[in-house]
Amino acid sequence: MSTYANTVPVMERHRFDEASLGRYLKSQLDGYRGGLEVRQFDSGHSNPTFFVSAEMAGGRRRDFVLRKKPPGKLVASAHQVDREFRVISALAKTDVPVAPAHLLCADDSVIGQMFYLMDAVQGRILVNPAMPDQTPAERTAIFDSMNDVLARLHKVDFQKVGLGDYGRTGQYVARQVSRWSRQYAELKTEDIPAMDRLSAWLPENIPDDGDPTTIVHGDYRLGNLVVHPTEPRIVAVLDWELSTLGHPLCDIAYNCLGYHLPEPPHGYATVDLRKLGLPTENDYVAAYCRRVGRPSIANWNFYLAFSLFRLAAIAQGVYRRGLDGNAANPDSIKMSRSARERAELAWSLVS
Repeated sequence: MSTYANTVPVMERHRFDEASLGRYLKSQLDGYRGGLEVRQFDSGHSNPTFFVSAEMAGGRRRDFVLRKKPPGKLVASAHQVDREFRVISALAKTDVPVAPAHLLCADDSVIGQMFYLMDAVQGRILVNPAMPDQTPAERTAIFDSMNDVLARLHKVDFQKVGLGDYGRTGQYVARQVSRWSRQYAELKTEDIPAMDRLSAWLPENIPDDGDPTTIVHGDYRLGNLVVHPTEPRIVAVLDWELSTLGHPLCDIAYNCLGYHLPEPPHGYATVDLRKLGLPTENDYVAAYCRRVGRPSIANWNFYLAFSLFRLAAIAQGVYRRGLDGNAANPDSIKMSRSARERAELAWSLVS
């Protein structure tokens, strides 16, 4: 039996012409024979994601995942599914586990928006880091695998895999603060003083740490990883929408935000880490440093605050799309407090 994340019938606002998709796949996907079945994954707030099953040559069925831009008016720099397709295609040549990508369609006339198709990787999406169905030893192994995969990503030679122009090198944090400040201002629905303070404070306090550049995922967390169906290891990294060339310490800091967020399922600041078999934040960061050959991370709270600021801006965008009715997830409207909470937590770490 196939093991994937939960799916639901395609939501009304995300329906598209499945017959048109079938005609396109017949002309573009080797071995496609028809029998198209489409359902929608019930998670994700940005790019709508669909489970696609089709009959292939030889009468066997094969499972795929389709990701597309959402409908409606979009922020110009967001929802670039073509970038997702490019990075996972490049990383397929490395030891970073990704879903094999098959095709990118930039023709909006097919299903209404740009989309790409990749393999559906069997496994489990364990959104809650407490992982109630796992043993302490399994939780330890899954966190260690998550740490290892991130280190592998940051060690990829982006020039060698053809991603030398995937983003700008240098001054990543400064550019990101500027970008997310603009996007927050464009999509804000109320005044959040902590966001204003962070917008001014962060660019004035960027650490002088050599400004390294690697491929960064941008949303690296347990919920964006596929865990092997039965083994405690990561078999695919998902949701590359925010990936670019950037500062690796921003990725590891973002990955550690759960240690500071109290609310489940993403936060675990209040749980008994030892009882669950989860590493402490210090141990987790130390393991990452060993893997990438870094002695330690100075100015850790800066990177945490930056990551929370960025997350607050993203949450504001998700909430605004929910108000506008074009969010990928119907629960987006529930994120009305997230931007403020993230911003206030960020400011508390550096003030």
